[in-house]
This record gives sequence, C-alpha cells and structure tokens, in this order.
Amino acid sequence: MVVRLCSRGGLLPRLLFSPQKPKIYVPTAGRKAAYGTVTSAKVSVNGIHLHYQQTGEGEHAVLLLPGMLAVVKKEDIYSNNQGQTKVICHNNNLPGSGETDFAPQLKSLNKNLFTVVAWDPRGYGHSRPPDRDFPVDFFERDAKDAVDLMKTLKFKKISLLGWSDGGITALFAAAKYPSYINKMVIWGANAYVTEEDERIYQGIRDVSKWSEKARKPLEALYGYDYLAKTCEKWVDGIGQFKHLPDGNICRHLLPLVQCPTLIVHGEKDPLVPRFHADFIHEQVKGSRLHLMPEGKHNLHLRFANEFNKLAEDFLQ
Repeated sequence: MVVRLCSRGGLLPRLLFSPQKPKIYVPTAGRKAAYGTVTSAKVSVNGIHLHYQQTGEGEHAVLLLPGMLAVVKKEDIYSNNQGQTKVICHNNNLPGSGETDFAPQLKSLNKNLFTVVAWDPRGYGHSRPPDRDFPVDFFERDAKDAVDLMKTLKFKKISLLGWSDGGITALFAAAKYPSYINKMVIWGANAYVTEEDERIYQGIRDVSKWSEKARKPLEALYGYDYLAKTCEKWVDGIGQFKHLPDGNICRHLLPLVQCPTLIVHGEKDPLVPRFHADFIHEQVKGSRLHLMPEGKHNLHLRFANEFNKLAEDFLQ
C-alpha cells in the first residue's frame, strides 16, 4: 500500500512488550534536558565501547539508527542544473551522535509508550576508538552491534527507526534477527547501488568542497583530518557494492524480513532516488510505503512533528 499524502492518522494493532529495566553500564552522564531525563553512557559490546542515549519509560523499546557521520543528515544535499552535488548546512546542532541526529525524536516521541535509545555505531560520534572502517560486511557488523547493544541493555524485543545507512542496518537486523525485531520504520535507505548512486556519492567525497556551514560542525566533533578521511572511506565503502552482482547490498535479505515495516520516502530526496523505496516496498512482504511530497533526505528533522506522529501511529 502506498500512501501519497502526508496523513497523520492510521491505527494498527497495539503491540507492546515488557523488557526488563535495562541496567546502565559505565555511565558518562545523566541529566535533565528538553528531552526529559536522558541517560548518556557507554557499554562494552563485541569488544567496542558503544555510546548511546536513552530516554523514556515505556514498555516498547525503540532503537534509533543513524547514518554516515551526519554528512547526509544535517545538511540538504541537492543536485544543481549541471548535475553536481552540493552540500548546504541548515542545522546548527552538533552532528555525529545519536542525540543530535535524532534530537526531535528523543525530545518528542511518547515517553510513556516508548523507551528510546539512540546509539553511535563504532567509529562514529562518541563510539571512538576505533576509527571507522568499511569492510564489505560493515552493515552486517553494525546490525549485530546494534542488536547486541540492546540485548546487553536487557531489552527482550525492540523496534527500529533507521535513517539512511541506519535504514540499511535496520534491514540487516530485521532479516538476521527476526525474532528480536518487533516493527521497523526506515527512510533514506537503499538495498543496492547503481551508477546514478555512485555519481551522487562521489559528489560529497571531497569535504574541502563543502560549504563552510556544512563542514565546520563536523570538524568540531571529528577534526578535519578524521572527517575527510572517513568521508572518503565511506564513499569507497558504499561504492564497493556497485561491483557486486546487481550492486547488491541487502536485496537478497529483503524477502526474509518478517516484521511489520513502514518505508518513508521524501519525494525531493536528492541522495536516494524514489526507485530505491519502491524496490524495498515490493520486496518486503506486507510493507507500507508513505510518501512525503516535500520531504528530502532529512525529512524526520525538517518535518519532525509529521514524522513522529507517523512513526508513533505505526509502532503502537
């Protein structure tokens, strides 16, 4: 089913579950913020100290999965008339962590219904060291880290909100760990890489060509050298799938996804063309596709109220 208009309703059977209250390991901060009570901590998972933020007291655990460096999240990325990719920053929040990549979700998702966890994958945000790398199985590795993190925090079952690379990671997690995933919302994700995608990726490879507003917040968190090196490595890492049969990232796994899935697509997303959302919708049995006519790649930030209501209605 495709929903073209940005409807704010829609009722689905309510599925709640009862994880044990998660035990917090190696706490690094605990504070009251605009989000309510937010716990910031690190926990050892698969040999890596992973950083996460946690808020809410609901029985339904939701993990927020960010994408690459916030390069394609805090900025508008668009193609001009010459087909060149431009990166223009419009958000002054410090990028590169689960908290800032999902600030409106941590702030506004229902704290009584949901316990919300936003994590920094290994090599990103505050989950460093190690430096980020991109072996051919990096999405599968991130999916295992994400699931093992939530199991370490003693959640019995979880739902996923995955953005961009985080959406791909969510697809891996749902396919590989079906009994652990309750529901899934993804946006800005793709299951394979085309020549068109590769041209878009090459357009953001050289951070020295970004606008200063786009580059400076990331430099503040990562430093210029780490930012530049990691962006180049990401372009090469995602580009390696182009050389596999059918550009495959996870298209072979889509029929294995069993959980109810909502795919949200911004029809003005210049980074992920519409055909990617259509393909995932066709291959994930029983999935829903919701189109946001004015949405771009960062639709959950630009249209936070719309997105949050859509996600809450779907997850309940």
